[in-house]
Amino acid sequence: MARPLRPRTAERRPPPKRPPPLTAEQIQARVLHRDGLILVIDKPAGLAVHAGPSGAPNLEECFDDLRYGLPRPPALAHRLDADTAGVLVLGRHPKALAKLGRLFSGRDTEKTYWAVVEGAPPADEGVFDMPLLKLNTRTGWSVKVSDKGQPSLTRYKVMGRAPDISGGGMTWLELKPETGRTHQIRVHCAAAGCPVIADRLYGRAVPDSQLHLQSHGIVLPLSKSKPPVVVTAPPPAHMLAALTACGFSPGPSPKP
Repeated sequence: MARPLRPRTAERRPPPKRPPPLTAEQIQARVLHRDGLILVIDKPAGLAVHAGPSGAPNLEECFDDLRYGLPRPPALAHRLDADTAGVLVLGRHPKALAKLGRLFSGRDTEKTYWAVVEGAPPADEGVFDMPLLKLNTRTGWSVKVSDKGQPSLTRYKVMGRAPDISGGGMTWLELKPETGRTHQIRVHCAAAGCPVIADRLYGRAVPDSQLHLQSHGIVLPLSKSKPPVVVTAPPPAHMLAALTACGFSPGPSPKP
């Protein structure tokens, strides 16, 4: 007896690919530096650098438009928080990524951040030297200062001050992290009594405002026979009002 034909199941097709969060023109306009090894881009605030559990749009979805003739897109050499804007380094091929990995793990790079914080640190210049511990909780994870944590050090310098709308004052800081712990600058500032403005995790949320923290510049000693690559990013639009109140004026940025 012939067996009855089974109905053919519909072929499973992958879901349609969504467009990247930035167009080719938009992401290419954010390139600050390009050579045969690396790209340095100006990351927008509020966009994660890579895919997360939520499946939200992320910056990696734009990398295919940054090939510039190479067979594969660039890849992340390090990471920034989704809420942080500014300088982000990409390696253009595996050899470049390996070199960048050695530089970042060996702390041979120099990173400079700008922040506008509520209140002020204890001195005009100094060091936040506080061990940090990452905690996993039912609602997610967070970072706190703890004797059980990893050594964490951030050098800071006051660049300007201003009263804020509430009268408590705000301060423009230049920060140079010497370690690379998760949320290091944000937790150090909060623990010192001067949380970054609009830091909803370690300070207080501000309606219609974004985190006032920027990866402002980086120094990359890529070659022993050439000067290091030095790249800075302009302040993001959402920080300009606070920075200007603290004495910032547009013009050539100081070298990191």
